[in-house]
Amino acid sequence: MPKTAAERLKDSKPEKRVVLDKDFAGVKAGQMLYVANPKVVDQYVRGIPAGQSRSIVQMREDLAKSKDTDATCPVSTAIFLRISAQAAIDEMEGGLAKEHVAPFWRVLRASDNITSKLSIDRQWIDTQRVLEGLDP
Repeated sequence: MPKTAAERLKDSKPEKRVVLDKDFAGVKAGQMLYVANPKVVDQYVRGIPAGQSRSIVQMREDLAKSKDTDATCPVSTAIFLRISAQAAIDEMEGGLAKEHVAPFWRVLRASDNITSKLSIDRQWIDTQRVLEGLDP
């Protein structure tokens, strides 16, 4: 049976820094790449104050800077953001108030490809953004 998003969040592998030996996903060979984990991404999202948003690119830049690396892996970061968002959705479906989950709508928009993989009406995300005074 596949793990739930909450289990994947809890069982995060250690974060790491690697020097790339070849170009990868827009990051050049020789650069230091930070590979986060679902917990790190979840904590980042939880740290975004109400009424503020971050793009996925900004999140990756912030994480890379905080770890003294050149870039954060775009592929794994997107996967980890989806895990964090789905765990939050599952918690809300279980009765937890949205004020107590990772506010993934401060990073994601309904139009983002990642949201098509979430078990939520994509428009709910943009509604939350509007309620917080953010652009949908």
